Amino acid sequence: MEILVLCIDRDDDLGRKAGIESPVVGRAANVEATLSLGLADPEDSDVNTILGGIQVYDDFASQGRTVEIASVAGDPNVGLVSDGKIAHQIDYLLERFRPEGVVVVSDGAEDEAILPIIQSRVKVEGVKRVLVKQSHNLESTYYLLKQVFRDPKISHTFFIPIGLALLIYSTFSFLGRSDFAVVAILAAVGVYLLFRGLGLDDFIESTKETFKGNLYRGKVAFVTYVLAAVLVLIATIQGSARFWDYYTGDIWYGYIVLVMVFVNYSVWWYVAAAICVNLGKILDLYLEGGRDERSYTYHSYPFFIFATGLIFWSASAFILVNSAGVAFPLISGQSTQYLAASAILAIIIALVGVKISKRVVAGR
Repeated sequence: MEILVLCIDRDDDLGRKAGIESPVVGRAANVEATLSLGLADPEDSDVNTILGGIQVYDDFASQGRTVEIASVAGDPNVGLVSDGKIAHQIDYLLERFRPEGVVVVSDGAEDEAILPIIQSRVKVEGVKRVLVKQSHNLESTYYLLKQVFRDPKISHTFFIPIGLALLIYSTFSFLGRSDFAVVAILAAVGVYLLFRGLGLDDFIESTKETFKGNLYRGKVAFVTYVLAAVLVLIATIQGSARFWDYYTGDIWYGYIVLVMVFVNYSVWWYVAAAICVNLGKILDLYLEGGRDERSYTYHSYPFFIFATGLIFWSASAFILVNSAGVAFPLISGQSTQYLAASAILAIIIALVGVKISKRVVAGR
């Protein structure tokens, strides 16, 4: 076959809105898919993408060339997940039809981001971008912007920082401390950008899905997750309260000491929370009778978590004793020896965890 026309739907509107499984192969199947998607959402741009692909298909067919058309869809989680699904479908189509080249049809730059994936597998004969024509009057522009901002991917990125900044400014203005508002806004927006940039929103989303799955399947991990959340809350409150006591005290100790105060008074609560999560996973594995290679590493995690907590606690105590003069039983006066002993004990605990994990693996 000479040409394969590929219509790209990177965020899987075909599946989410029309319930159509991809890849959709053949002109008739794509016409039907376009009709189904158009009825589900007449304003979806992927409707025009597939229609544009059908037009390209008809042009090649009228020239007497052997051509086929297929629409491939990714995943609402645009990125590695969606691109992996599209790559798998493209491999299937190339194996099935063995085309000499492909023509890629998309509705914008986001879908065309997968071009390197396609080019690594087959020669790309051309790229056709299908854009919907809009009238240029003010009403149409307003409507277009309204539709754009209804997209969750855009609205979450655009509106949350602005709303957060306005909320912080109004709160500080109400409290009569407008001078702190700018600093607070910059800090909040900075944290939000780091949160999105480091992909922590995906981590929280996956944690939420895991939490819901544990609840629906009646797993012990659901209870341990709830307990861990409570312990994290206690840890944060405990550390913040002590942090505030030192911050508002008569003596200024410096930011490093304040951070060490937070760590020292909260670390064991965080350790307990992490161990609770891990124990829930271990109990579920035993109750289900399931075993896989990765599950055996869970047995060593509590030891590593405890050892890490011991190092953080002893290091923070050492800094507080030597910098702030805080009195700790058994530590004051011999903080260096205690720090060294804690480090050695942490290493021993970690080794015990490795040994137990190996025995569990050997006895499976």
